[in-house]
Amino acid sequence: MKLATNGPSAPVYEFGDFRLDVGKRLLSRADAQVPLTPRVFDTLLYLVQHHDIVLDKERLMEAVWPDSIVEENNLTQNISALRRAFGETPGSRHYIVTVPGRGYRFVADVQMREANGGPKPKRIPETPIAPPEKKTDHVESVVEPNSRRGFPPMLLGAAAVLVLSVVALFFWRGRTQNPSEAPARIPPANVVVPEKSIAVLPFSNLSADKENAFFTEGVQDDILTALAKFADLKVISRTSVASYVAGPHRDLREIGHELGVANILEGSVRRADGKVRVTAQLIEMRTNTHLWAETYDRELADVFAIQSDIAQRIATSLQAKLAPEEKARLDARPTTNTEAYVLYLTARGTEDDVEAEKIYMQAIALDPGFALAYAQASILNSGFSVVDRTRKARARALAEEALRLSPTLGEAHMALGLCLHWGEKKYDAALKEFEVAAATSPNNAEIYSYIGGIYRRQGRWRESVASFERALSLDPRNRGIALMAANNYLFVRDWGAASADFNRALEISPDFVSAKIGLAYLEVFRNGDPAAGGKILENIPTSNDTNGMLMVARWDLAMLKRDYVTAEKILTDAPLEKFSPAENVPKTYYQGRIALARGDIESAQNYFAAATLDAEKRVRDNPDVAMGHGELGLLYAYMQRRNDAIREARRAVELEPESQNALHGAMHAANLALVYSLSGEPDQAITLIDRLLSTPGPVQCSDFSNNITLADLRLRWEWDPLRSNPRFEKILAGPEPTTVLTPR
Repeated sequence: MKLATNGPSAPVYEFGDFRLDVGKRLLSRADAQVPLTPRVFDTLLYLVQHHDIVLDKERLMEAVWPDSIVEENNLTQNISALRRAFGETPGSRHYIVTVPGRGYRFVADVQMREANGGPKPKRIPETPIAPPEKKTDHVESVVEPNSRRGFPPMLLGAAAVLVLSVVALFFWRGRTQNPSEAPARIPPANVVVPEKSIAVLPFSNLSADKENAFFTEGVQDDILTALAKFADLKVISRTSVASYVAGPHRDLREIGHELGVANILEGSVRRADGKVRVTAQLIEMRTNTHLWAETYDRELADVFAIQSDIAQRIATSLQAKLAPEEKARLDARPTTNTEAYVLYLTARGTEDDVEAEKIYMQAIALDPGFALAYAQASILNSGFSVVDRTRKARARALAEEALRLSPTLGEAHMALGLCLHWGEKKYDAALKEFEVAAATSPNNAEIYSYIGGIYRRQGRWRESVASFERALSLDPRNRGIALMAANNYLFVRDWGAASADFNRALEISPDFVSAKIGLAYLEVFRNGDPAAGGKILENIPTSNDTNGMLMVARWDLAMLKRDYVTAEKILTDAPLEKFSPAENVPKTYYQGRIALARGDIESAQNYFAAATLDAEKRVRDNPDVAMGHGELGLLYAYMQRRNDAIREARRAVELEPESQNALHGAMHAANLALVYSLSGEPDQAITLIDRLLSTPGPVQCSDFSNNITLADLRLRWEWDPLRSNPRFEKILAGPEPTTVLTPR
């Protein structure tokens, strides 16, 4: 076998920051050549050409050394060389994953283009899926309609701005996070479709008792979860399939094209009188071939066996190779109590997380050894603890019990990881737990989102970007993950990539206010044009602004234009008296800033005095929360309480320095720079600004007056005290420095 690498149509593959030019036999990163030996290049090429499937070591060695007999150590050295070239560290496998006992899998999202940079018109021949050509040629779903109500959007819970992404991820974590409008028709990127890729669509509930809809969703979700644990498959996450509600006119070919999968599983569930009927059929999209179909008429007690058999049959039909431990996980019954398992499935399908947690606890009461129920209840409690700290201890106790009962259970390690991540901020320990969870469930997009969040706190920005892109490839219709990926690109000042992901979120959910706010601020960050940003936010109904963040964004964009009349009118017209996700910032705070910008110091102080008591109380109640000290320090700076302002802003930096949390630490440092500017310390302010302009992190939306971009420094009135300083003038006159993604 010989690897074809030249010829007039030799393609270019792109993945992450890398570009693999087959014709030139060149790997590059950000226009810089990455040197590879010929055999290492051939190893990479074969992995990329067969990405998202597990390649046996023998197959790889035959491809790379077709005319020689070599030791396995040669392949191992090539893989190690590639991991070094990708900058991967132990435990971070965003490009090449080792499948124990089998071989290797290239997991990064791959795009194929012509060598001249344009998109290649055809896919890799492994498993192309043609887009729907005519309406008459579509593949219709054959399951009966599902009478279940549509999927309403989940609202963001109350949380501080710096933990907004945590709240978003929890409330969008695989439940009904996308609104119930018809799925947006997203033209997918020219991405290679793996032949062993599958989407498990919502099953139809055929039970006379429509309350069994939750049970039906749970059956579908458990099958999806079982498949997601097979490393040889690519499985689309629950959130991305949730909007394709069962019905006779569900166009499977179009759905497969939108989700970028080669195969679709659909089915139905009927439950009555202690019995259950489950039908399932597996359809290959390219040829509209029914690869497998089955109807199960069993006792309700056999529902777990049904789900396991379906997962096994699908793996066999797609020729997926299962490692021994994967087979063992598939056959392991989570509980022997049928009633407890039915409750578990019902909880999995329940939209209300509070109600779901109660149902999990009912299942635990019936079977105190039900480790999986403990783990899922812990995960929900970790999410609740973001806004209700009393849930923190409960989440930890449930996770520890799950691990005691089943030390190898991936969901239990994920539960403990969330306790360590959100509850205790022990990021290194949390990462270890998430890596164990990812090894047992390599298709779980949620885990990669958590890992991406930890990586950026550790200052591992390239790995963070790769993790969020991996999550998005597994959950392509999850607007929450798209938003977080976009914000991640904001942090590293990659305006083009941020714009692409904000737009992707809007393609999924056209009324998604947070994504529109992101695009509005991009007009400021990259073009210095707050007026253009304001136009993006025009005509959005105020009914979509549940926590006032849209109002705050409009107000801030007016302030950036120094249009204080419009800013004041926005506040006057606002029905709310407090804003932000936590609804803890009073309107008087914004009124005071308008007055101060106008030079009306007396009025400003009166407005700020009304906001001071709440801010000081938050610090007293939570003295170890850095963000509260930073906010209070900035308020004191606006009030011209110089010493108090600097003390509080410095305290925020001390509590959460960049060495411990690269993201939040950079934000606190930027806040300190602004406090210095407002407090008559220009040299200290400019020293920080000069460094932070190339540091990832201090870039957010909306209304972050301490953002560190050239546009913010040029436009915001808060930086006016520095404008006559030659050092500051020099910064403003120059181009925006390149953001440095490696730790300093």
